[in-house]
Amino acid sequence: MEAIIGMLNEIVWSTALIVLCLGTGLYFTFRTRFLQLRYIKEMFRLLFDGKSSSSGVSSFQALSMSLAGRIGTGNIAGVATAIAFGGPGALFWMWIVAFLGASTAFIEATLAQIYKEKHLGQYRGGPAFYIEKGLGVKWFSVLFAIVTIISAGILLPGVQANSVADGIQNAFNFDTWISGSLLAAVFGAIVFGGVKRIAKFTEFVVPIMAIGYILIVIIIIAINIEQLPGVIALVFKSAFNMEAGFGAVFGMAIQWGVKRGIYSNEAGQGTAPHIAAAANVSHPAKQGLVQSFSVYIDTLMVCSATGFMLLITGKYNVMNPVLAPDGSSAFLYNGAGDVAAGPGYTQAAMDSVFPGFGSFFVAISLFFFAFTTILAYYYIAETNISYLSRKMSSPIFTHLLKIVMMLVIVYGAINNAKLAWDIGDLGVGLMAWFNIIAILLLQKPALAALKDYEKQRKAGLDPKFNPLDIGVHNAPIWEDIKKVSH
Repeated sequence: MEAIIGMLNEIVWSTALIVLCLGTGLYFTFRTRFLQLRYIKEMFRLLFDGKSSSSGVSSFQALSMSLAGRIGTGNIAGVATAIAFGGPGALFWMWIVAFLGASTAFIEATLAQIYKEKHLGQYRGGPAFYIEKGLGVKWFSVLFAIVTIISAGILLPGVQANSVADGIQNAFNFDTWISGSLLAAVFGAIVFGGVKRIAKFTEFVVPIMAIGYILIVIIIIAINIEQLPGVIALVFKSAFNMEAGFGAVFGMAIQWGVKRGIYSNEAGQGTAPHIAAAANVSHPAKQGLVQSFSVYIDTLMVCSATGFMLLITGKYNVMNPVLAPDGSSAFLYNGAGDVAAGPGYTQAAMDSVFPGFGSFFVAISLFFFAFTTILAYYYIAETNISYLSRKMSSPIFTHLLKIVMMLVIVYGAINNAKLAWDIGDLGVGLMAWFNIIAILLLQKPALAALKDYEKQRKAGLDPKFNPLDIGVHNAPIWEDIKKVSH
């Protein structure tokens, strides 16, 4: 199985996908006239715009649900793995993916809002919906929905569960099947309560977990503040092959930085649009801007915090590279021993400053980071089941999804880390291919919505969306809202 998954990953994660991801972000950066810089203040203002309703969640709840998906094991174990296999320069390429990806996130989230629908009283949307309505290619939308159900429901949750189980085992010496079973049980208790319960849970937990983790890392950085300038210089030097110790992994820095960057912030992957569509806002561009900001929170804040902590504590050895299990070059951190690439690296770094407490804190952080991400995966998979079964009212398929994901969580927890990550990477890559092609073909409505939003803001108005103003004739939700408002 490892050989098959590895072969598929080599095909999916070829240079073509890396170029496509970076190129698409660069293209949309210019097409939106550097929206990710021009509208930072507006993004922050919009975080608290919009109220929840019987059909949709508030902007902040949608942001929290989106961050639940973005802030996960990729921010702890993923960053550690990227630096282990790609050197410190991988962190720089994660930043690049985040900066460029913020514009991509705007496009996909805005499209999700424009073409959202209402199913069983709840707003639903995402790539499958905008592919069908915007491009008019039914087979493409159905294929994306199927791929997403497999990826979000089966391939991706195992990575999160595996990192939680590894972290808890390192800190408390619990068997992985025990922590996996507990995680599955808590997951079931939440998801059987419905989408509103997921929104309320993530709205409360996500801000606390992200702020708490960043504060602890800031303390560690502050204790070693004299090393920070050198660490920043090291990141840039190794990113551009100017550091002799990392010359052998220059190409790996780009590959792992992009791969883990996309895994972490999800820009272009096609997962976040599902959640963006659930927001109850007056204009699609509002949620597009909020989703752009969430990319910054994920990578420029949380991932950077982990990366700086790993590098500033000096837990790596560039002079003595060793072969990783897959045969590639990797750098083991001093004092980390034979810890596998994953959460153990981060625990070793934090333990060096807070002995004992570090492993405990990372394990708890991982639990909440990964758990909320699995909740987001469930919502994404459920949305695509909803898309495929719009003419059915029976909940049998969503109940089946819940049971399957509970089993996947337990299996992922007891699996070996490398296989779990490879399976997750495959899911991310497959979705990214489909979604990026779709938004490149369907960019016009999103860019027109941005122009409409800017025009109304310039006139001093609180933007209200009328799809006919931008030439969109297949957005029934917005047409209905317009009729009610009149």
